[in-house]
Amino acid sequence: MNSTAIITMVCAQGIVIAFASFFFYKVLTIPPKQEPDSYSENDDELVRQQD
Repeated sequence: MNSTAIITMVCAQGIVIAFASFFFYKVLTIPPKQEPDSYSENDDELVRQQD
């Protein structure tokens, strides 16, 4: 394999590794999204509904 092919292969692998590590880091560091508590809306109801 000549030097041009090795340089191209290393650059391509470096770009793929850089993108993968960036997005992996981004996924791990985002704060969790606040989801509404389904039970907090029913706090004032004392009796369960009968089916």
